[in-house]
Amino acid sequence: MYTVAVTRDFIARHYLIGGDWGSENQPHAHHYVAEVRIEGDKLDQHGYLVDIVAIEAALNGIVADFRDELLNDKPEFAGLNPSIEHFSRIICEKLHAAINPPGTGSLRLKLWENDSCWAAYRLAY
Repeated sequence: MYTVAVTRDFIARHYLIGGDWGSENQPHAHHYVAEVRIEGDKLDQHGYLVDIVAIEAALNGIVADFRDELLNDKPEFAGLNPSIEHFSRIICEKLHAAINPPGTGSLRLKLWENDSCWAAYRLAY
């Protein structure tokens, strides 16, 4: 399997709902790091799994939509607790739709909430 990876960092705010999590129930910010890893078994005619420039452009657009925003107000989180698990899935699905990698493989989005905590979502294609 071939692997290509890209990371981006950004700040976004949220507050948790549906439980008593103390200060997490109040709006607060996180310095997120989105770590994308794409794996596949075939390269294209240029020797790319997926062009890194295309991955960066797609990820930049997705991150820009969430940067400095309150996640609770975004339509993607309607009816959801804006957990890091949901957030990693949302970014992963948006990225997959934007780059539509060829062949078969997987796309994993690992979303760091701080230096020691992360959640990930893996999409097989």
